[in-house]
Amino acid sequence: MELTEAHKILIEKLGVMHEKSGMAPAPSRVMSLLLVSPITELTFDEIREALSLSKSAASSAINSLLSANKIDYITKPGDRKRYFRSNVIYWEDQVKQNYKGLDLVADMLEEVLNQRPGNTVDFNNSLSEVVHFLRYLITEMPKVYAKWEESRR
Repeated sequence: MELTEAHKILIEKLGVMHEKSGMAPAPSRVMSLLLVSPITELTFDEIREALSLSKSAASSAINSLLSANKIDYITKPGDRKRYFRSNVIYWEDQVKQNYKGLDLVADMLEEVLNQRPGNTVDFNNSLSEVVHFLRYLITEMPKVYAKWEESRR
């Protein structure tokens, strides 16, 4: 697989973006490669070679992305290799899953807020605003999604 210079630059830019969101460097680059590559399903060796990763770094990166459900793989009849691909095709399911997790986060932060001492007023107010914002998102997200779906028709 040949990557152009433009591909390599974009992979690096995306990789840095993923790193800034908390992902480690190697998984960031693997994730980016699977988004940018003109071939949407890549083998372990293709990933390793394209990114100049060691076997252990590539393996660790792929395993962490698999367990985080950021990528998945397929196999092909008669071929023992696994072909890794981005889970971008499941983006709606992932958004819905993350959205459902907001309730849990809001509940936990509200529990924290209820146990906070009263003398940390500014901190408590900020935490309360986060909880209110999350509750607002929880209420508004179904409306936003419905409007988006309507716009696609």
